[in-house]
Amino acid sequence: MALIKSVLGKTPIFGQNCWLAETAVVIGDTTIGENCSIWYGAVIRGDVHAIKIGNNVNIQDNAVIHATYEKSPATIGDNVSIAHGAVVHGCTIHNNVLIGINAVVLDDAVIHSNSIIAAGAVVTKGTIVESGSVYAGSPAKKIKEISAELLEGEINRIANNYNLYASWYKE
Repeated sequence: MALIKSVLGKTPIFGQNCWLAETAVVIGDTTIGENCSIWYGAVIRGDVHAIKIGNNVNIQDNAVIHATYEKSPATIGDNVSIAHGAVVHGCTIHNNVLIGINAVVLDDAVIHSNSIIAAGAVVTKGTIVESGSVYAGSPAKKIKEISAELLEGEINRIANNYNLYASWYKE
């Protein structure tokens, strides 16, 4: 069973139909919406500030979600995939976003809807990612507009597939 821990009197809150892997860790002032999955080794640490996660979000293996003490909360919208090994720290991620494998999104960055942060990208503090764009590199820069194929074939496909994958573990 996942480690779910209260800190400073704050206990994580979960919406309906969520699945948490046995080695997932969810701590403190964390609110997770409906139809979410938190995978093996993922850590969502709401000990220093609030973490709010929308509906239909998957936090994949070894990803870390954290915030900055009394300064920068972490907010994640609906239909978001946080891929394996990604770090999301004290930032805002809007709806329909894919954060790629081992990507890093730092404090006060804003990732607008319908966007992709490529694998290995580093989105530096305070960066504003335009809606409908793909950012890559270190530091991350816009490399192209998102196509309908990327929106459907990557962002939506991955988010929906993770609901399917989680269902395999609920049996």
